[in-house]
Amino acid sequence: MQDAFIGSWTQQSHVAPEHLHSMRGLNRRFLDLAAHGLFTPGLEAQVAPLSPAQRAAAANCPYALFDLRFEDACYWNSRLELLGFGTFAIADEPRNCEDTVDFARLALFYTWHLASSAALTAHLLFGLRSDTVEAFRRVPVDALPALAYSEAANITARWSSCSTYWTALIGAAARPDSAALRRVQLSGFQLAAAAQLPSEPREV
Repeated sequence: MQDAFIGSWTQQSHVAPEHLHSMRGLNRRFLDLAAHGLFTPGLEAQVAPLSPAQRAAAANCPYALFDLRFEDACYWNSRLELLGFGTFAIADEPRNCEDTVDFARLALFYTWHLASSAALTAHLLFGLRSDTVEAFRRVPVDALPALAYSEAANITARWSSCSTYWTALIGAAARPDSAALRRVQLSGFQLAAAAQLPSEPREV
């Protein structure tokens, strides 16, 4: 069943099956950690009651369910520039739960891998803008562990301010209705597209 979903998502999202499998695994790990009270406050109460199979179903999205401020191009460009100059070290960063750091390490390595080899996929899965992709490409792989320590505290649920999406996703995953779950998962594309729109100019 999961492989059938992967094939269907591939046709609609233009992402290769191997990347969707990896994304599903990262999403599943994120939800498992969220169920233990890590990351976004309040998400634990929603995710914890789900069975392992239900979490796996919720995780089967053709995009990341977690966020590391990936759509904030200014933030990442400045952070990656500092990393390139070696201006911060692991010891300078706040302490984080080791499970959180491990997840950040995996997520950032995969982000770096996609930025280096499949820029469009990095955009589709994580919402990375083109200049952020280029900045990730310039980062040497051996610098990623320090980056994981510094950024672990920034991991949140993607679209964490959109409680309607998360309530619908968790609710659909808890029911044996794959069609309803698929509709909710498709709605994530709308949220991802909206995040890429320029902000409305403020009146002076």
